[in-house]
Amino acid sequence: MIADPSSIDRAVTLVRDEIMPALMAIDGCIGVSCLIERDSGRCIATSAWESMETMTASESQVAPLRSRLTASVGAAGPLVQEWEIPLMHRAQPAPTGAYARLSWLQGDPANADDSIESFRMVLPMLDELPGFCSASLLVDRDSGQAVSTVVYESSAAVARTREVGQSLRNRIAQQAGLDIIEVAEFELALAHLRVPELV
Repeated sequence: MIADPSSIDRAVTLVRDEIMPALMAIDGCIGVSCLIERDSGRCIATSAWESMETMTASESQVAPLRSRLTASVGAAGPLVQEWEIPLMHRAQPAPTGAYARLSWLQGDPANADDSIESFRMVLPMLDELPGFCSASLLVDRDSGQAVSTVVYESSAAVARTREVGQSLRNRIAQQAGLDIIEVAEFELALAHLRVPELV
């Protein structure tokens, strides 16, 4: 969602203190995260679920929480997307002040497994980067879209890794036949996803 930049801290507080506890009380919810871009007011709130079935079953309970969040910060209706999480790797917990680089990619839906495998192959290289905390890949097999999230311990660590990040991103895109749609950096305001290690 896009909120008034002056409302970003209020949005994070609401997600942390009210939305997250309500979500975690719903059967199947295994975590919540919140990424923010202070200058633009862009906010990405994510909930993770044990299965497609529990996520689908929760919609009637989640929708009012989503509406409450957007109304409280004066945001327009949010873009709601559902993703599979085929890869999740953590080297260390994300500390306060962590930042993330997100990359949106588009490819042929028939090649989703190739995208996953290409991302898996660069995980050992990410592990070696200074300040690296975690990496995840989300895919939509129907549309062929994917988004990778690489978390670093600080904004300085994100800045130091821009060049190598671009190189690895281009490598994945070339190997899997993906187009790079967007790359953006966000503050990791809330990190409570409890998705298990998936490599």
